Amino acid sequence: MVYARAEHGPIDYAPCRYGSSRLVFRGPQQPLDEPYIAVIGGIETYGKFIQRPWPMLVEDAIGVPTVNLACANVSADAYLSDDCALQVAGNAQAVVVQITGAVNLTNPYYAVHPRRNDRFLRALPPLTRLYPEVDFTTIHFTRHLLLTLRKVSRDRLTNVADVLRQTWAERTFLLLERLPAPKVLLWMASHRPGPPILDLYRDPLLVDTLMLDAIRPRADAYAEVILPHPGDPVEEGLAFASLDRPAAEGLPGVKAHQAVADAVVQAIARLG
Repeated sequence: MVYARAEHGPIDYAPCRYGSSRLVFRGPQQPLDEPYIAVIGGIETYGKFIQRPWPMLVEDAIGVPTVNLACANVSADAYLSDDCALQVAGNAQAVVVQITGAVNLTNPYYAVHPRRNDRFLRALPPLTRLYPEVDFTTIHFTRHLLLTLRKVSRDRLTNVADVLRQTWAERTFLLLERLPAPKVLLWMASHRPGPPILDLYRDPLLVDTLMLDAIRPRADAYAEVILPHPGDPVEEGLAFASLDRPAAEGLPGVKAHQAVADAVVQAIARLG
């Protein structure tokens, strides 16, 4: 196995659980009997392929333990269905919530796995009626689902996207409501928030400024960091096997994680 651009060799993510949570998080496991910061989000916050992701850098900067509750391909659904993870996040001095995409949520058109939210489980009757020509038994992931639907009919996919956006706003609003700790919303993406577009390759998928405007009043601070474009060369500091290069492309490297940490530290300071 060959590792490219690795500063310290293969990464030990020290996977751990907190309490009765069924989600597996990145370690090292932190004590919960003293003040801490919690972070929730997707693969960027988890820190795939990087030795010291931005939550660790925040901990270094403010001197308070940071509990990394991020998971790959996660959505609000994973946390809303896990009372223990919600409790850990809610009991923090502050919780940073990374904005994730709108496709990995169970919605009126389809159901996703309750923990691995990118896994497509089944089409619901409204979707089978909208796309009667699609064989949904061959589809296993949400992005593949939407790409298939777009290939069959882009016009009909617009209807699905509208429902996904509405579901995202409602579910994210509920997640923020259930977190009593002071909250920082974090946008970390290769572009700034913009108007609604039907781009199935630009993460966070289908999230636009209208959706952010709907949920931002439920947060206490906002941080925005623009990452390198997914088509740019792999960033320095990522450690990955040669076969993982496609997965590593587009993920933030050392400089990007430092920029996110700096923005988050400033946002936490604004909480007072």
